[in-house]
Amino acid sequence: MSFKVAFISLGCAKNLVNTEQMMALCRDAGFAVTGEPEGADVAVLNTCGFIDAAKSEAIQNILELGQLKEQGKLKKLLVAGCLSQRYPEEILAELPEVDGILGTGSYTDVVHAVHTVMEGDQPTFFGDIHNTIEDGGRMVTTPPYTAYLKIAEGCSNGCAFCIIPKLRGRYRSRSMDAVLAEAKGLAAAGVKELIVIAQDITRYGLDKKDGTTLAGLLTELCKLPFRWIRLHYLYPEAVTDELIEVIASQPKILHYLDIPIQHCNDRVLKAMNRRSTKEQITTLFDKLRAAMPDVVIRTSIICGFPGETQEEFEELSEFLKEQRLQRAGVFQFSSQEGTKAATMDNQVDEDVAARRVELLVELQSRVMDEYNEERLGTVMEVLCEGFDSQMGCCVGRTYADSVDIDGRVYFTAAGHIPAGEFVNVCINGIEDGDLTGEIED
Repeated sequence: MSFKVAFISLGCAKNLVNTEQMMALCRDAGFAVTGEPEGADVAVLNTCGFIDAAKSEAIQNILELGQLKEQGKLKKLLVAGCLSQRYPEEILAELPEVDGILGTGSYTDVVHAVHTVMEGDQPTFFGDIHNTIEDGGRMVTTPPYTAYLKIAEGCSNGCAFCIIPKLRGRYRSRSMDAVLAEAKGLAAAGVKELIVIAQDITRYGLDKKDGTTLAGLLTELCKLPFRWIRLHYLYPEAVTDELIEVIASQPKILHYLDIPIQHCNDRVLKAMNRRSTKEQITTLFDKLRAAMPDVVIRTSIICGFPGETQEEFEELSEFLKEQRLQRAGVFQFSSQEGTKAATMDNQVDEDVAARRVELLVELQSRVMDEYNEERLGTVMEVLCEGFDSQMGCCVGRTYADSVDIDGRVYFTAAGHIPAGEFVNVCINGIEDGDLTGEIED
């Protein structure tokens, strides 16, 4: 029997790939797949459960979908992903809107779950999170010129603040053959910007112990007809000289590197169970800039980690002033039950942590403004993402701007520029943190 199944994906790009895999499985089973829950037989909500804001977003979506059920516009609701994996009993006990749940080890059971819930039963599927099926088809939902390529699942780093290993399992790399086969399919479909993702792409292949490495994978990916290859996320201690050489020498790999450092103080880093020291991070950044003078570094920072003193925060502030990292996400420490950090002594007052976040955001805003000012008068390659009717001009991104994370470029053109085209834009202005310009003749 065919059903109409709607998919809603929350959270990170890695979650989106899981959603696209579930969509393909339902399509192949003969279901009608849609992104609009109203009028569907089953809605599948793929959730994030990493931090409090993500949990709140997931619960709000569940309540809204529950309203559709009450109005007779949706029959059944399945909740999948990290929130289901983390709080299965609570979801079923406290959210009667939910008709069934799938953990992170059971994405491939989605067809069975749809049949089960439509038969009136309550599926609660929780497969082995350490042994999931990562290969198979996807219904790519990103614009046709951009797609994600997930090369590994899980994480074994064990950061003290992070619940992901308990939700996603130990780190496991996909085979290079499977990854390259998927990449070839994306290239054949017209994808021009390939975004390589995992919880930690730098450890790709190391668990296999067969010589597979990220550097080797990237070398092979560069043989395919992509224009841009973008990398998310590289852990500082695992960035090798070989990897730097590949990134610097391969013109398709963008000199935009997302390297989460979380802090710079050695005591805080050790308490976080991070494997780098301040000196090692500084040395790595120096190496990257020597190999790629135009490199744009994005990072993630946590303020208010348990025990963080005012002096340690000031050291972090000075470090960021010195390093002038062009992109940074600054986050307030979020205590997550089940993590080592949640039980640590000397929890930082929330108001103090929030103020520290504000100070770093202000600091980073100045750094980003300076970076944008340095772009004035230069010509940059821009991937056009279409026409912005509100701005009355085209909009796109440079190599320094990742999807839905960083800034954009608004530019004028004499004629129509299709989405997915690369153009050279002369940067002539800055508006609310974004760049403006016009196509170079």
